[in-house]
Amino acid sequence: MKYKENIELVANLQPDYLGFIFYQKSKRHFDGEMPTLPTDIKKVGVFVNEEVSVINELIKKHDLKGVQLHGDESALFCSELKASNKTGLEIIKAFAISENFDFSMLKNYMLVCDYFLFDTKGKERGGNGTLFDWELLEQYPFDKPFFLSGGIGLAEADRIATFLESALSDYCYALDVNSKFESEPGLKKVQELKKFIELTVKDK
Repeated sequence: MKYKENIELVANLQPDYLGFIFYQKSKRHFDGEMPTLPTDIKKVGVFVNEEVSVINELIKKHDLKGVQLHGDESALFCSELKASNKTGLEIIKAFAISENFDFSMLKNYMLVCDYFLFDTKGKERGGNGTLFDWELLEQYPFDKPFFLSGGIGLAEADRIATFLESALSDYCYALDVNSKFESEPGLKKVQELKKFIELTVKDK
């Protein structure tokens, strides 16, 4: 999310989370005014290889309830970030998935992250607009809940509905949608988001 009025309109759809990218190289970099949001919507800051001190400053400034880490952050980094916050901060560690991804590497993160996020491996660190092969999740060996991300749009509503009824989604905690619902970077198509929710996760 990037623009105040658009943020408020999307918030009216009652998502569980709203993400704000604090990676300056991103086209969706957020540096605007944070509107007042309902308390049941968790504001999440998205970071890429940022310093713990900078992340903590932005957590305090914007009252973030979670962070999504899209860089090369180690398990030790996640542990330090978790230890520096005493307010129940949710840590979501993103991993770019491809055919050769080794899920066993996630073991070191099990105790220091609340959720994993599985995105499509691409040129950008997120927001590439392409799906990965969800069948790869058959190789996921853990019970840590995860966010499913990567190229999910309105055209994928039927596939998502089928996925949510399959064993592949047993540990899928949330759907992370972004670029496929944009008219420009950071500006979301509210009516398409509303339709997507109606078709997929309204009763989940």
